[in-house]
Amino acid sequence: MDGLRVAEVRQVNRLIALGQISKRIVEIRLPHPVCVAIDGRDGAGKTFLADELVPLLESMGRVVIRASIDGFHNPRALRYVRGRSSPEGYFRDSFNYEAFKNMLLLPLRPGGSRKYRTSVFDYRTDSAVDSQPKQATDDSIVIVDGIFLLRPELIRYWDFTVFVDVTLEVSIAGCALRDPLSSADPTAESNQRYVKGQALYFTECNPRRLADIIFNNDDFLNPSIHANQKSQRSVDE
Repeated sequence: MDGLRVAEVRQVNRLIALGQISKRIVEIRLPHPVCVAIDGRDGAGKTFLADELVPLLESMGRVVIRASIDGFHNPRALRYVRGRSSPEGYFRDSFNYEAFKNMLLLPLRPGGSRKYRTSVFDYRTDSAVDSQPKQATDDSIVIVDGIFLLRPELIRYWDFTVFVDVTLEVSIAGCALRDPLSSADPTAESNQRYVKGQALYFTECNPRRLADIIFNNDDFLNPSIHANQKSQRSVDE
């Protein structure tokens, strides 16, 4: 098999995997919007995967709302209150989870207003975002990507979860591609805030165990899927 044919087969493999996930999602029937979390390490390909799912779900006749935890960062002063290199700060202080729940997730749950916002803060300018609420329909599908989405404060709000799994080396290489000024070396001091912050998340939350689907994305064109038969979700009442 020549190189072009191999590439075509691998591309088809990715499309098959995306189709399998999309089918699982549209089969979920609830009297409120279906909330889907796309979780994983930094640089794992979460945003790309979430964006890929949107047209597939829309082709199945569903309205899709696209959001990211990145629209709910804390201000810089709070994010770095433990120090700019602190892994603990990265894991515990990066995001405003109360705003994330109150502005996006809770309005979409049973009894919610269906009026939601996908962003309240721009971390690039370190300033609040004054966006107008939008109205969701009960049959919408909400695709949210981001890190640390399967932590106890959030796990109860997801109707379906995907963990994009990659090795540490692939993760850091992905971050370096996104930011040419960062190092592709996982052991570099500049990466320890993120590497050790993710390690805290894995130790305290075990997202691979909690996710409905493990999407191994080490080989972008030939991903593999593992469905957890019964994800062990902890509920923060």
